[in-house]
Amino acid sequence: MDFALNEDQLAYRDAAKAFAEKAMAPHAAGWDIDHTFPLEVIREAGELGFCGLYTPEARGGMGLSRLDTSVIVEELAAACPSTAAYITIHNMATWMVACFGSEAMKQDVAPRMASGEWLGSYCLTEPGAGSDAANLQTKAVREGDGYRLTGSKVFISGAGATQMLVVMARTGAPDSGAKGISAFVVPANSEGIHYGKSEDKMGWHSQPTRQVSFDNVYVPLENRLGEEGEGFRFAMKGLDGGRLNIATCSLGGAQAALARTRDYMHERSQFGRHLADFQALQFKLADMATDLVASRQMVRLAAWKLDHGDPEATLHCAMAKRFATDACFEVCNQALQLHGGYGYIREYPLERYVRDLRVHQILEGTNEIMRLIVARRVLESGVVEAIQ
Repeated sequence: MDFALNEDQLAYRDAAKAFAEKAMAPHAAGWDIDHTFPLEVIREAGELGFCGLYTPEARGGMGLSRLDTSVIVEELAAACPSTAAYITIHNMATWMVACFGSEAMKQDVAPRMASGEWLGSYCLTEPGAGSDAANLQTKAVREGDGYRLTGSKVFISGAGATQMLVVMARTGAPDSGAKGISAFVVPANSEGIHYGKSEDKMGWHSQPTRQVSFDNVYVPLENRLGEEGEGFRFAMKGLDGGRLNIATCSLGGAQAALARTRDYMHERSQFGRHLADFQALQFKLADMATDLVASRQMVRLAAWKLDHGDPEATLHCAMAKRFATDACFEVCNQALQLHGGYGYIREYPLERYVRDLRVHQILEGTNEIMRLIVARRVLESGVVEAIQ
């Protein structure tokens, strides 16, 4: 098994790093303070292909693997975890349109999303259906050559500033569960769509998060993804990659925090010695580096499993998401601690990393749900042996 990045992956990493350091890192603190959604920078990322990373080339994307994608996203997140996280959500929505959409969607909408011309939002979570996504209540009722969409979604990233919404809605009976859910591509300016206030969040200030309400919104039949009842399956397939994406954003934030802490420990002196000379602090840094590398290896292994269609790919994605988002948040938390009072002020980025990475333990399936996915699977016969 080869753990080294190949020449292409190294080139992708260098290109992402150069873009992130020039276009994102110098502005990330300002975006956070001013709650700025940097649309122009996101579209610049689209010009480099970063808005259609694993969207097929035939649909305007780069057609990269999930492992390639992780290498790129980590560098973007090292500059600004919040903005990088939105870019990954857009990538997930774009991939769904490109892979499961009608021919019209694949030829028109997918390329515009892959280029960054049109940005997307992923609409699954509802006020009464967060972790219990199969219990969503938003309805899509058939009417002629289309559907009427009614209901509401919450915690929708980019809402109000994006052009396309990928919406999961119930087309089956109220008690039809996951089998009664379908997915739709809905223009964000459709008549009957209303946006709530931008939520005042702990972190992720460089992207708006709003409630989206649908009041008898008409959606043409050609805007449905796949057949009726396939929406939940598409959503879960999207979330396997989404979990890797958000775990990778945690890697980027933790990598940046670790590098800054190393430098700070060489610069800062107490009691006549540099912090780097205190063994107790060396041990802290050692644990931070170890946890970060372990997280990265789990994420990249899960990405490789997903790329190769491994039957336990979903299990690996859940494990990687749980481990990496927990461990990398703690890396950032310890980095703040090692900076002392300086870590707590906005002149330094540590407090921003801590705030931005905290939500990664909640979204794309809470880490409690990740534990349920893992536990239920490993309790089945032969699975423990299969992941050996």
